[in-house]
Amino acid sequence: MRNRFLILIPALAAVVLLFWEGVAAQGFDPHDLSGIWTRTARDHSLGTKPPPLTRAGIEAMKGRIGDTDDVLREVVDAARASSQVRLNDNGLETNAPWLECNPLGFPRLLNDDEPMEFIMTKDKILQVFQSEHRIRYLWTDGRELPSGQNLENLGPAWYGHSVGKWDGNTLIVNTVGLDERAWLDNLGYPKSFHARIEETWKHLDSNTLESQMTLFDPEYYTAPYVGAKRTFKRLPDRAVTYFGWSGLFAGITEGICAPVNEVEGYNKGFRDLGRAKSKQ
Repeated sequence: MRNRFLILIPALAAVVLLFWEGVAAQGFDPHDLSGIWTRTARDHSLGTKPPPLTRAGIEAMKGRIGDTDDVLREVVDAARASSQVRLNDNGLETNAPWLECNPLGFPRLLNDDEPMEFIMTKDKILQVFQSEHRIRYLWTDGRELPSGQNLENLGPAWYGHSVGKWDGNTLIVNTVGLDERAWLDNLGYPKSFHARIEETWKHLDSNTLESQMTLFDPEYYTAPYVGAKRTFKRLPDRAVTYFGWSGLFAGITEGICAPVNEVEGYNKGFRDLGRAKSKQ
């Protein structure tokens, strides 16, 4: 046994050496997503046409009036062609839940325009969002994704319960237990509590990340909903520095909807501007 162990040591050392040689050759650690990042595409949807809805999915969409603002034209055109989707056209106003001081929820928050930051730790990855000043935990400590009665006991959450693991140089994150009241996107597409969203993250270079999401929700959709690949670019320090104060939360506004100042603050700064823009 001891001899076998001694034989394994050089082999393990060789694997470690090859890994770090790869890191040196690339100029960055592909497992280190640290930094503040912003999306290159302005699109508040998954970026592709969704598969047909089930009867339950159609029922879940009833009463929703989607917002076409900042959604790719081809995705909006597909929604307009569907009898199951109502949009803010012909005088209708969107009733998106975040316009009434509710959280964006996941994955809508990830598809927002505000930057976000990855913070790497030993047992979890923190995804910190400028919008809502929100923090999302991606657990990498080996725990299993909640399922069955365990998931039922945890119940729905606006941002779900997320577990991540590495497959080579790709981070794969699965999220379950999402609150059905939060829309999937601006158009009002639904997601069920028993849905699972898989997202992948990988470095294309030291300043570029690529991500893709897939929604698995047989309750509401007749097939998996595969989203478009999205590119995120690293923001330099100067882009997140205001009046000498730097960091993700150094922006001009907090982007938080607080009922105590909702009328004077959030409505004028966000909701009214968004509704006015959607009517243009």
